[in-house]
Amino acid sequence: MTPPPVQAATAVGVLPEIGDTAPDFELVNQFGEPVRLSDLRGRNVVVIFYPFAFSGICTGELCEVRDNLSLFADSNATVLAVSVDSKFTLRAYAEKEGYGFDLLADFWPHGGAASLYGVFDPDSGMAQRGTFIIDADGIIRYVVVNPRGQARDLAGYRTALAGLAGS
Repeated sequence: MTPPPVQAATAVGVLPEIGDTAPDFELVNQFGEPVRLSDLRGRNVVVIFYPFAFSGICTGELCEVRDNLSLFADSNATVLAVSVDSKFTLRAYAEKEGYGFDLLADFWPHGGAASLYGVFDPDSGMAQRGTFIIDADGIIRYVVVNPRGQARDLAGYRTALAGLAGS
């Protein structure tokens, strides 16, 4: 499978490229539990950076993921949604929306993980809408970064995950 091309280079950092080893990070989830990316080796991982909890487009995107969790489970994929919000905000957000996946707080150092992935915007203090699909060996296989105000398309995730299953 030929992976889809990277969409839109970002002016805020260097995007890791398809074929690169995914930068490792450890953040706390909405329950305050540490989640380290490298501990998930052996599974595919979908890392979804989004600007803020409770915002309209972000909620729509994450609800679409919530409503299609079987797509990710069937692809042996763990979903990690990352924003600069605090774990307390993320817990309230997850409870309100019924998210059954980890919401990770990239709160301090502010935007540290988003910076590793080239999607932190220091001028606005938030992450851009970037998604990275990482295979079971820790290699980035899909990258998309959408401009502010433009939601990501779940169909892109479906295509990328299907490609991982076929490799």
